[in-house]
Amino acid sequence: MEQIFVNGIGIYPFASADELLDYAAGCRKMLIAMNAEKIINATPQMRDLINANIGYCDGIGAVMAMHEKGAPEAVKIPGCELWLRIIAREYRDKSFYMIGSTQDTIETTVARLRESFPQIRIVGYRNGYLSSPQERETLIDHVAALKPDYVFVAMGSPKQELLMNDMQARHSAVYMGLGGSFDVYTGKVERAPQWWCDHGLEWAYRLLKQPSRLKRQLRLVRFLFMLKTGKL
Repeated sequence: MEQIFVNGIGIYPFASADELLDYAAGCRKMLIAMNAEKIINATPQMRDLINANIGYCDGIGAVMAMHEKGAPEAVKIPGCELWLRIIAREYRDKSFYMIGSTQDTIETTVARLRESFPQIRIVGYRNGYLSSPQERETLIDHVAALKPDYVFVAMGSPKQELLMNDMQARHSAVYMGLGGSFDVYTGKVERAPQWWCDHGLEWAYRLLKQPSRLKRQLRLVRFLFMLKTGKL
């Protein structure tokens, strides 16, 4: 499968989550959730990082871009669901390392995963607050020493991608940035009801719940205008 480029960023037009997972399992790269905001705001460093890994459609804007660029089969694959699909599919044979959120949230996440998947091998975990370069290096050393097959990092973008890139240089694995997915998984943050998700309106539900997001959502309008006028 080849990437389709939007604003200089290569995105894979996967037709299903399973297609993405089959592809990712064979190349041990970083899975990067792509939406309109990331496509518009990517720095040259982030463009290079995304293009060397696996950018997939996590937002409706990215899906529209794929359709506009000639890939009507592309679908939205929510990252907050994808990491759990990876675990459900791989937990009997693979090992995992979890990084992100608060200490309470990561401990609750690990406890719930061990309850839901009794055979799961979580070889290490920690919160997402790294107070010094030395602490960051210690984490990278720990991941490299334990050699997990999958590493999930929930720290927000681009911080999580930059950390995963440095970890990847030391240890080859499938890495995935999760943003706030641990908070959603543990019930600390409410996700949109299924109907809104199924109809590509998760952004609208979040806007209704948090009107302060209006400025961010206006970027989607700008993105669609640029896409339709051939500026992306």
